[in-house]
Amino acid sequence: MPLTKPTRRRLHHRRQVQCDGYERDDGLWDIEAHITDIKTYDLDNAERGGYVSAGEPFHDMWMRLTIDRGMKIHAVEAVIDASPFPQCPAIARRFSQLEGTRIGPGWHREAKELFNGIHNCTHLHELLAPLATTAIQTLWPSDEKNVMELAENLLLDSCHGWSRHEYTVRKYIPHKYVPAEQSNG
Repeated sequence: MPLTKPTRRRLHHRRQVQCDGYERDDGLWDIEAHITDIKTYDLDNAERGGYVSAGEPFHDMWMRLTIDRGMKIHAVEAVIDASPFPQCPAIARRFSQLEGTRIGPGWHREAKELFNGIHNCTHLHELLAPLATTAIQTLWPSDEKNVMELAENLLLDSCHGWSRHEYTVRKYIPHKYVPAEQSNG
């Protein structure tokens, strides 16, 4: 069901985030995200030759996480092709600090500690959440045992659908299922 018909309006800004998951020939997985911010009008910006033209990306950024089936990050590549300031692209290499971490409970908190304040790019950091969910969606569903263990570790109680009281948990990780009436006592 689509949203209701809006009031008359004009588009001023479009943010697009696209994520893709790839199985590699070497057994690892590449999870990629691309974010663009585009205005429908010319925007003054002294650092970009005086202005950014309507339709030209104000932000254009990429990130690739190379992971294994256990969600361990083996490599990170981040690139800033367009930004409002010339110093912005230099922060992209900092995201390699995610190498060796594992997407799972507490990973977002760990990333927030690694990348904060002047040691961060807000927009690259914003890509981490869709990269994580894209990683899960890329590896799921699978009949392999380690993917079911991954579901237990990553998905249990992460949302309504994966509540330990719901059908999904009863079906896929039954040893973690708890009937709702038993959860209060």
